[in-house]
Amino acid sequence: MKSLPLTKIMCDVAARVIWFEPPETALADPVRFIAYAMKDALPDDMTTLRKVVSDDDLREALDNAPAGIIDARSWSYWNTVLGRYPAPPMPVRRL
Repeated sequence: MKSLPLTKIMCDVAARVIWFEPPETALADPVRFIAYAMKDALPDDMTTLRKVVSDDDLREALDNAPAGIIDARSWSYWNTVLGRYPAPPMPVRRL
């Protein structure tokens, strides 16, 4: 997946979505950032994000999402939005 731009607007989105770390750190891992955004972003934040990522990028983020970030409701929603119904199984933690 391509890297996410470090623009002011994307840093503002990152600060809201992953509030517990600096925006530069949050945006450095696009898959993880998008996974958090799919769960916690405001509609305006997702509109901003969708301007810089494609549907294929979102599918890649779902396919490689770390376990425990996306909740079941968001998992079902985003898979349906991206044309994947029924949704594949959610990621699970492996110990």
